[in-house]
Amino acid sequence: MSTDLPLFAPEGGFDRERLASRLKTLAQENVWIGTSSWKYEGWIGQIYTRDRYLTRGRFSTKRFEQTCLAEYAEVFPAVCGDFSFYQFPTPDYWSRLFQSGPDSLRWALKAPEEITVKRFPTHARYGARGGTENESFLDAKVFERLFLDSIGPYLDRVLVVIFEFGTFSKQSYPGVAEFAGDLHRFLSGLPKTTRYAVEIRNPEYLTEEYFDCLRDCGVAHTFNAWTRMPEIGVQMRIPGAYPAGFTVARALLRRGRTYEKAVAEFSPYSQIQEPNEPVREALRGLISRARERHEPSYLFVNNRLEGNAPGTIESIAG
Repeated sequence: MSTDLPLFAPEGGFDRERLASRLKTLAQENVWIGTSSWKYEGWIGQIYTRDRYLTRGRFSTKRFEQTCLAEYAEVFPAVCGDFSFYQFPTPDYWSRLFQSGPDSLRWALKAPEEITVKRFPTHARYGARGGTENESFLDAKVFERLFLDSIGPYLDRVLVVIFEFGTFSKQSYPGVAEFAGDLHRFLSGLPKTTRYAVEIRNPEYLTEEYFDCLRDCGVAHTFNAWTRMPEIGVQMRIPGAYPAGFTVARALLRRGRTYEKAVAEFSPYSQIQEPNEPVREALRGLISRARERHEPSYLFVNNRLEGNAPGTIESIAG
């Protein structure tokens, strides 16, 4: 239970109501902007109202985490659910989650790593599976049965499902051709019940073969700001980088910075600490492009990019 919580908005000029109005207008144009996850006490006084989470006069972290999605949705029309990367959520889990927020809130969901990890890392979290081949890697039937069927009643609230792939070694894939071949077999076997996007962490895969695979399957490339990927603005200029009739972007980390370092430097994410103008400008460019072409666009910002995702979004939403 926290006793040291901000009472006032970070960066005193933050205007919650103006941002909510602006994001609602953009959503009406099919430009959906939100954050990566939502349970951050550092946003209290900015997005969240402290008094809504008091129990017997004291702030309750449990109450906050269980109920804050409803207040989040008063500002943001969409959210990226990173949690689903680590599990196949059960139907009961989906039911509780979607009941905790309004029907109007739209979701981007990361597909479970059980589908996108080729070999499990040698990490304590994976136990005896660490270092072993993943039998469910790019298995369309497993994904459909354990993910799509489970979330079926709520698919109308899902904007896009993102397949995030970690960095592949040469032992996993000698080159992009082999990856693109496996990816094409997987994507072409998926039911067309929702939109899909692919996020990669191998910069050398940003080639014609990769984008042709996505285009053939009607799947978007996820423009991602991440440690070892080219800047989003650079990705946007690659021929073929828009393979679908919609765009997806995730602004995660400054190029060259690790996730662990960002967590250590930016927690508890209560204010912008390091503005990243190249990423901001790229996101503004994606918004302008989507509006000009009347194409759906789904943009999500992580606290680890600049220190405070709501502040970053305020800076790009106009």
